[in-house]
Amino acid sequence: MKENTIPASRSDIAERIAQRALASREAQYASEVRALLDAARVVMRRCGTASRPRVADIVTAAGLSNEVFYRHFRSKDALVAAIMEDGAEHLCGYITHQMAKETTPEGKVRRWVEGVLSQAIDEETAATTLAVMWNAQSVGEGFLAGPPTAAGMLAGLLEGPYGQLGSRDAALDASLAAHATVGRLAEYLWRRSPPTRADVDHLTRFCLRTVTPQEAYE
Repeated sequence: MKENTIPASRSDIAERIAQRALASREAQYASEVRALLDAARVVMRRCGTASRPRVADIVTAAGLSNEVFYRHFRSKDALVAAIMEDGAEHLCGYITHQMAKETTPEGKVRRWVEGVLSQAIDEETAATTLAVMWNAQSVGEGFLAGPPTAAGMLAGLLEGPYGQLGSRDAALDASLAAHATVGRLAEYLWRRSPPTRADVDHLTRFCLRTVTPQEAYE
């Protein structure tokens, strides 16, 4: 046996130890990122639309350090973008669950509208969403700009129902409806006025009318 040859058993042990170390570090990093995201939301909600939090404020609230922050985010803008994406993913998950309760495309569209506007109903959720949107607009990562947008992610949930309703271009129709609805959500948040049942009904009818049927292209 050559001197630099490692027996298979020893090689396997080395690989397992390395994998455990990597897994441990991955879990640690994921925990750090989650702590920063959650702390940033809390600090942003506290600041509202009066001031923007500093990195120092966020890492203090998270119980971490500047070094940890910059290990995961190149800037505060990058953190805000991550918060937007994280929030959109959670909202999409919630709405998907609600839409699954319906059997008709019309019912699914209504559940979608209710899910989007739910961000303006609970006082704490509304305050957090507004604060995050306000911070995001300052760095070009708002609901209506910067990929991936929350409106774009939400639009994807409407494509199936719109296809069932006969849309010639479900993706385009869904995108138009999503941007209009999210824009309306922003108005409710800024006015600190939650949507009424009549508002939900009106927006649902609007979203259903957005569908452009096949014959309109013929």
